[in-house]
Amino acid sequence: MRSTTLLARIATWVVAFAVGAVYGLAGTIAHTYALGGFPLGLILAIVGSGALLLAVRLLTSDRWAALATGLGMVAATLVFSGRGPGGSVIVPQAPEGQFDPGIIWTIAVPLMVALVVAWPDVSSFRREN
Repeated sequence: MRSTTLLARIATWVVAFAVGAVYGLAGTIAHTYALGGFPLGLILAIVGSGALLLAVRLLTSDRWAALATGLGMVAATLVFSGRGPGGSVIVPQAPEGQFDPGIIWTIAVPLMVALVVAWPDVSSFRREN
């Protein structure tokens, strides 16, 4: 019985990593979209990724699943924001002096992951009362 539970948790972490990687890829591609001067893509990417992290943490009550989701996001962000073998860059650097959403996206993802994973588990407080 114990090995089945461990196998189920590991499978959950693998799926969480894959889903996080998909969200990280989508956010990495979409964060540069701006409507006029408003960084709509960046805001939607941060809100969507944060919502996914919160959902995984709250629904599974497992920090490790939230961490796996976040690691998938961070890995996708790092892999797809670098220069490719053909020289293409998905996340172009903004010209000097202009707003660079790539910097904010690159910093926001690990910060959200750290915040969601480090948030204290309040369910034990509710059980005591």
